[in-house]
Amino acid sequence: MQKEPMLESSYKKLTLELERLKTVERAAIAKVIDEARALGDLKENAEYHAAKEKQGHMEARIIELTDLTGRAQVIDPSTLAHERVSFGSTVVLIDQATDEEVTYTVVGSQESNPNEGRISLQSPMARALIGKEEGDEVELQLAGGKKMFDIEEILYQEIVL
Repeated sequence: MQKEPMLESSYKKLTLELERLKTVERAAIAKVIDEARALGDLKENAEYHAAKEKQGHMEARIIELTDLTGRAQVIDPSTLAHERVSFGSTVVLIDQATDEEVTYTVVGSQESNPNEGRISLQSPMARALIGKEEGDEVELQLAGGKKMFDIEEILYQEIVL
């Protein structure tokens, strides 16, 4: 079973969602299904079919969340050294061709948001960065092709989601 690294805040958010789905949402959808069933002919009962579909999506999400929380490996990146790129590291890169500076933070897949500079530990980019030190060169595959970067700085900054 592959562990799923994540921040404590993400773990709490997922477990709260799972609890809400199991306790509140399940009961609510069951009530809607019962009420729709009471309306009679199920073949042409749109409310019933919509509720059953919603129930299916909800049960799939419960399974997904149960799996995720069961595999969760909660990591506090503030306790790590960050001398090398690791989970929770913020990495400042300099594009060798343009001298442009870009910054990424390596996080779990649940926290990932490339538009906000948070890249998943499982992404090819993060895998290329993991274990590197300040001053190292790294080749990254980006949307525009491969680019060479110098690792300018590795640090820990609080990760705000």
